[in-house]
Order: sequence, then structure tokens, then C-alpha cells
Amino acid sequence: MASQDVLSQTTRLASSSALLQVLFRVVTFGLNAFTLRYLSRELIGVVNVRLTLLYSTVVFLAREAFRRACLSGSTKRNWTKTINLLWLTLPLGVFWSIFLGLVWLHLLEVPDPSVVPHYQAGVVAFGLSAIIELLGEPFWVLAQAHLFVRLKVIAESLSVVSKCILTVILVVLYPQWGLYIFSLAQLFYVSVLVMCYVIYFVMFLGSPEATKKSFPVARMKALLPNLVEDETFVNWKEAWLTWSFFKQSFLKQILTEGERYVMTFLNVLNFGDQGVYDIVNNLGSLVARFIFLPIEESFYVFFAKVLERGKNVKDQKQDDVAMAANVLELLLKLVLLIGLTITVFGYAYSQLALDIYGGSMLSAGTGPDLLRCYSLYVLFLAINGVTECFTFALMCKEEVDRYNFVMLALSFTFLCISYFLTHWHGSIGFILANCFNMGIRIAHSIHYIYDYFKESTYRPLTGLLPSPFLVLVYIISGVITGFSEVVFCCDKGWMARLIHISMGALCFAATIVTMFCTETKLIHFVRSQ
Repeated sequence: MASQDVLSQTTRLASSSALLQVLFRVVTFGLNAFTLRYLSRELIGVVNVRLTLLYSTVVFLAREAFRRACLSGSTKRNWTKTINLLWLTLPLGVFWSIFLGLVWLHLLEVPDPSVVPHYQAGVVAFGLSAIIELLGEPFWVLAQAHLFVRLKVIAESLSVVSKCILTVILVVLYPQWGLYIFSLAQLFYVSVLVMCYVIYFVMFLGSPEATKKSFPVARMKALLPNLVEDETFVNWKEAWLTWSFFKQSFLKQILTEGERYVMTFLNVLNFGDQGVYDIVNNLGSLVARFIFLPIEESFYVFFAKVLERGKNVKDQKQDDVAMAANVLELLLKLVLLIGLTITVFGYAYSQLALDIYGGSMLSAGTGPDLLRCYSLYVLFLAINGVTECFTFALMCKEEVDRYNFVMLALSFTFLCISYFLTHWHGSIGFILANCFNMGIRIAHSIHYIYDYFKESTYRPLTGLLPSPFLVLVYIISGVITGFSEVVFCCDKGWMARLIHISMGALCFAATIVTMFCTETKLIHFVRSQ
């Protein structure tokens, strides 16, 4: 596939992912806001921190390394061996589910049954849901490698909406069920997700469209583990790369979910405070999930296909290097501007957003300060996603192994800083520690990108330098909206709130107009791709 075709399909995948996720998440946003009125902070804390951490840890440790390894390189490969390798995620998932389930049941603090009933059933259900989701892993990798634009987003969105609808129905009809509600909803979510992929491939394989695309898999039986006569069961090069990524993914999971591990194992916050922190964290990370994650996942595939892993810039095709450098520069500029916009406007509108979303349970206390800090953290998330996406797509096995040592030291430092900052500044300390963690990771990736391109004429890191005039507009907007919040928000009635919102809308419009005038290259890229 030509590089331009890869770029076209990749940008379509990222933009479609973002748009469809926004559409479906608007529905779930409203359903979750409704559900909050019926639940205690303690129940939310146990579900969203304790049990979700169990599920995400099992899934991440079982599949992340396989995804990274199997999405590297060309789609022209022995897919039978790749599929065989991907099925190893299932026994690995069973192991992690049993091991971590026992830890969650016997080594961690058990919630008060009168406040959060049926905790043991919740642990079993969330561990089982991780195993069910791993059944769809070969389908997911095939779809992602061949840039199936809408399948992934529609499958995930339908499953999330189905989960939210079932949760709302059960919360309203049977509020006394406690964790049974969320256990059933979680199992329903992963079942719908896997079935979407299975049904799609049942319909797709053998169809004229599959024949036209020369799809490497002809029938559903080929998606099951198969022995290849006189050949090894898996591609050992992929297997060793998976092992390297596995060591890294273990550390990356600690960094990604570090604050939840500190909450879970060190008990620095009670379940109620954990619930508020998690709601604010999820609200603050909406843009990261809607926009940054689809960009990171889609353009990881793009960079891995266009440039060859482990080769320096001089040994690559120069046309591909030019395209990759240009795309990287514009991606950095895009996520930087999105992050700056959220940081500037998020500061003045955090309290209002929380009050509308969850009422006084969220807008009183530390909630607004948490969301303000998270607005800054989003900027770090934005830059780190793109820089690491490029870095991981180009690192050879030896570089990945060396980076594992960096991640090991960073993981230990992050956990220590999280613990001490939380004792010093409560739940806000978690976000400050995350900012430090992301800053170090960004510095490492920027250093790698600089070294990679220093022997060429391309300087993609200039994408991190916005127009000075645009920076000035951001500063003025921040001052105006901050003053507006002090004067009009948020206990002076809805008329004052509307004035505050109007001030923000005017400043936002001025920022967008300035962006169109000063960042013409980026605007052209977004429009054309």
C-alpha cells in the first residue's frame, strides 16, 4: 500500500473514530449524569477505581504487548502465525484474572457490605469480563492492521451505550442490587463488543469485498489457532518483540493507572473520595479518549507502515521520511493547540461543568480544583500521545529493552511522588504526579525524535512552537474568562452563568479565528485529510 494511501486511510480512521465516539459518548454522558443521582460516592469509588482497575490490569497485561508487536510492519505476513500468537493472550488473561482476583479478594481492604454489597461477586464478574474480551483480540488486530475505518468505533460505541442503558435501567428498578448491577452491565458490555467483531467478520470473510481487497484470511476457521505443517507455531521474531513490549507494558500500566494502584494498595483515600476523584478524572479525560487516543492508535499504524522499525533516517525511503516528518509536525501542532485550548478554558469553567454534571456532590469541595489541574494534565497527555506513538513505532528491539529500564525507574519514582503528594495535597497530588510522569516521558520521546531526524533536513519538533500571536490570544482569553468566573460564577443564578458562558464563547471564537489565520498549514492538512 502506497504511503499516501496509508496516510489517507489513517486520517480517515482517526477522524471517524473521534466523530463517532463523540456522537455515542454524548448519549453515555447524559446517562451517567442521570445515574449519579442514584448512587453513593462509595459505590462509585469501588466500581470505578477498585473493580475497573482489576479489569483494565488483566486486559492490558494480557494483550497490549501482542497488539504492539503484531501491528508493526507490513500487512503482508504469515497471518496464521500472527493469529496463533494472538490467541496466547487468552491463557495469559486467565492467569492474570485468577491471580489478581485472589489479590483483590484476600489481600485488599473489603468494603463495608452495608454500604457496598456483593463485592466478591463484582471481583469475579470483572475478572471474567476481561477473559471474554480477549476472545476478540485476533479480530481487533486484523481490523486495525487493515484500517477498517468504522468497525472498531461502532463496536466500542454500541457496547458502551448498551452498558449505560442497562446500568440506568437496573439502577432505577433495583437499586438494592449494589455491585450486581455493575457486574451484569460489565459482562454485557464485553459480550456486545466481542459479538460485533465476530458478526462483522462472519459477514465479511468470503464476500466480494474481501476478495477485491485480497484479504489474507478467507474463512472464520482461519481465525482459530492452526498448526502449520513443517513450520513453527508462531513467528519467533514477533514473539520476541512481544516479550520486549510485555516488559514495557507492565511498567506502562503502572504509569498509566498509577494513582489507582496507590489508592487501592495504600488506602490514601477512602472509597467516597476515590469516587469523586474518578468521576472528575473521567470527565477530564473525555477529550483524551475522544480525540487523542484515536489519533495515537491510528498514527502508530501509519508510522509503523511508512517507516521501517530499527533503521536510521538515511536508510529509509526519503519520500516516506518527508511524509512522516510532515505528518508528525502537523500532528504535534494539532494536539498542542487542542491541549492549550482545554488548559486555558478548562480553568475558568471547571466548577460550572461539575455543577451541571453532578450537582453539589462534585462542585463542592475539591472537585473544581481537581478538574482545573486535570485541564493542565490534558496538555501533557496530548503531546505525550503523539511523541510516544512515533517513538514506539520506530524503536528496534534493543531500544525497546533499554527504554524498559527508563520506565522501571520512572515507575518507582512516580509511585513515590504520588504517595507523598497525596499526603501533602490530597487527591490533587495524583494529578500533579501524573504531570511529572508525562513530562519525563515527553522529554525522552522528544530526545529520540530529535536524534532520529538530526541527520536529515526535517525538523518535525517545530510543531511544538505555536504562533506568538496565538499564544497572546490564549493569555488574554485566560485572563478574561478567569475574571468572568470570579464575577459571575457559580452561585449567582442562571443569568450570571449564561453571561459567564457567553464570555467564554466570545473568547473561544476569537481563539479559533486567530488559529485559522496563523496556522494555515495545519488547517490545510486537517481539511485535506
